[in-house]
Amino acid sequence: MYSLRDYGKMIRDEVRTRSYVEALRRTVRPDSVVVDIGTGPGILAMTACRFGARRVYAIEPDDVIELAREIAADNGFGERIEFIQAISTEVELPERADVVVAEIHGVLPLFGRSLATLIDARERFLAPSGAMVPFRETVHAAVIGNEALYASVAGPWAQNTHGLDLRRGRAHLTSDIYRVELSPADLMSAPRRWTELDYLRITRVDVEDSLLFTAEKAGLAHGVGLWFESSLAGEVAMSTQPGGTPLIFGNLLLPWPAAVELETGDEIQVRIRAKLMEDRYIWQWETRVSSGGVERAHFAQSQFDMEIIVPEKLRRQGAHHVPGLNREGEMHRAALDGMAGGRSLGEIAAAMQREYPGRFARWDDALKWVAGVSARCSD
Repeated sequence: MYSLRDYGKMIRDEVRTRSYVEALRRTVRPDSVVVDIGTGPGILAMTACRFGARRVYAIEPDDVIELAREIAADNGFGERIEFIQAISTEVELPERADVVVAEIHGVLPLFGRSLATLIDARERFLAPSGAMVPFRETVHAAVIGNEALYASVAGPWAQNTHGLDLRRGRAHLTSDIYRVELSPADLMSAPRRWTELDYLRITRVDVEDSLLFTAEKAGLAHGVGLWFESSLAGEVAMSTQPGGTPLIFGNLLLPWPAAVELETGDEIQVRIRAKLMEDRYIWQWETRVSSGGVERAHFAQSQFDMEIIVPEKLRRQGAHHVPGLNREGEMHRAALDGMAGGRSLGEIAAAMQREYPGRFARWDDALKWVAGVSARCSD
């Protein structure tokens, strides 16, 4: 999911890193058991050891866990940390934890299966009196006006030198969400709390609520911006609010399909919904702008509208479609038949090269492809 460069940026974000280190200092006691979910290169797992943890279960699905093992051994913590390469919801632990720590954000805490992961960890890993780090996160929102930022999203589709009407493309692009860097000058309303995620009590993974904003200044508004505040331990906290110390996370923009000219005192009602669909959140937002009780703009947007619908592809995904294997499907079937028949990857690769010489010029090419199929489909 993340590259080593990404992890380096996280480590270099000193506000983020210091906040989590201080939270562990306050929650880890001598002889504590700690679970670190999404350990990455193992920084928080080793920090827990530094503060006296008896045992740390460091869980990470990606291959960076091998680097974490090596770094832990280099620092003398290898014996106290058990590294587990898996998705945490598929892990069984032999004991309950005094502390569960997880830094599995995207731009917001609603990222991938983050809420489902934390709810599962609380229910199955955490001791009754244990601590979650963070224990609460709050997402705030405000109406945003920033013409240059908006132009970077919608501009090429609104104005172009070709004399063409490209507004259909703009409709797709403004149905998506964007990581941005907001400043206090971009806020056209006072912030409002959209949701509070109490990780010691939360049970739902979908989040939905309505907000009512009042325009505090006149000008063009372009959408809604969101950011979060993490409560890590006691008063230890960090925030991505505009105007604060910049953090690696950035802010989120829910753009509107068109800019709206606001007057001071205008009311902007926005209903925002984030629904977990398999492994990602789908965002929907509906906006109504009113002046003196008269509605002047109404937008209903969804990331579903970002997708370009190809009728033929949609037909092939229907319940009544009877599919047939294409050439790629035949290749996969041949490789899987070889695995099911107990043949080695080298033997399967040789057979694939003979059968599909136009696809695999060399045995090495076939072996690389077969190994990829094996990694996805076998133990």
